Amino acid sequence: MHIEEVDILIIGAGPSGCVAAGYLQQKDLRIKVIEKSTFPRLVVGESLIPRVMDHFDEAGLLPALTAQNFQEKPGARFIRGEVISIFDFSNKFGEGWDYTWQVPRATFDHAMTQELQRKGVDISFETALTAIAFDGSESLSTVQDKHGNNTQIRAKFVIDSSGYGRVLPRLLQLDKPSQLHPHSAIFSHVKDINRPSGIEGTQISFDVLETEVWLWVIPFSNGLTSLGIVAHTEFIEKLKGDAGTAEALKKAIMLSDFYVKRFANTTFEFEPVHLKNYSAAVSKMFGDGFALTGNSSEFLDPVFSSGVCFATESGILAAKLAYRQLQGETIDWQVEFADYMQRGIDVFTTYVKEWYTGNLQTLFFHRPENQDVKRKICAVLAGYVWNEENPFVKKHDRVIRTMAYMLENNQTFSHENF
Repeated sequence: MHIEEVDILIIGAGPSGCVAAGYLQQKDLRIKVIEKSTFPRLVVGESLIPRVMDHFDEAGLLPALTAQNFQEKPGARFIRGEVISIFDFSNKFGEGWDYTWQVPRATFDHAMTQELQRKGVDISFETALTAIAFDGSESLSTVQDKHGNNTQIRAKFVIDSSGYGRVLPRLLQLDKPSQLHPHSAIFSHVKDINRPSGIEGTQISFDVLETEVWLWVIPFSNGLTSLGIVAHTEFIEKLKGDAGTAEALKKAIMLSDFYVKRFANTTFEFEPVHLKNYSAAVSKMFGDGFALTGNSSEFLDPVFSSGVCFATESGILAAKLAYRQLQGETIDWQVEFADYMQRGIDVFTTYVKEWYTGNLQTLFFHRPENQDVKRKICAVLAGYVWNEENPFVKKHDRVIRTMAYMLENNQTFSHENF
């Protein structure tokens, strides 16, 4: 069997794999990307957050993506009944990008892979990794194309960016239960024929129907809008009943006082997709000769759009560390990769948990708003969850709960303590 020799093998051509490939291509390494799907393909994760713009820039992908004219996302809106909370990324704590995009992922991911191929990156679509063996830090992988032909690839390092496919966690038995309670989602795209003009028509919104139930509305620049319902799994199953996913999503739209007129009687562009119990985790993020990035290692919840951010953050970091290792440096993967990524994951995990307890919603929707607190939370929502100068990052494990308790009990607090 033919053996292909590469420096780094990347599994998956989503955002994580693409930023890793983009970075490494600039370093003149022999890289190979394998992708099980054919592109363009449908996938969730359509709302980005500003931190990802740093990664696309470093990977050399930003100009090609900018040219696609995706819908700009300058912030996010959260709705609960009559109360609306708008976070403006240009008014946040600390430095960082003040906008990002709302993207149909089929178009977005395809644009990235086309740009990488234009630059000479070897990407094999409809190719799956079926087996892998490690000999020290090197690996020998068996991959199979759509015709059933097998090829072996010897690599000095493997970056698993396989997302929900979770290739190495599955083959190496690294999966472990998520620490989050099970939630599910149903989503589709619609022709937004009743879209209002101006910012109202383009603004991403999260409409809170119950504490653990919310509707997402993500307008795209192509005239389509993504609609999704997220809730604890039991609620979704009850909503679905015997009628199926399409009826469940229609029922969810009817529950939204804010959006029912805009989206009632709408038709879906494709059969709504049901994502069930999507949160995932692993027992370790790296090993001799490999690193897990993006959803292949950890996926939390779509409420704050953290998925693509963790994908690109971990993808480009793994690429940088792998490159340094191949140059002869000794890399402490625990400290520089796993511990670093875990700090950010821990922050967002707290925010997801406190969203579903209702504590974070208390902070979002309390009136009058505290602008200083809002700026600090906005930095987290923008993805800058490693900036420990922000007390809402550094003290994430207690600040939200403490402030929510004080607000609910009409107690005063000193902002300097946070």
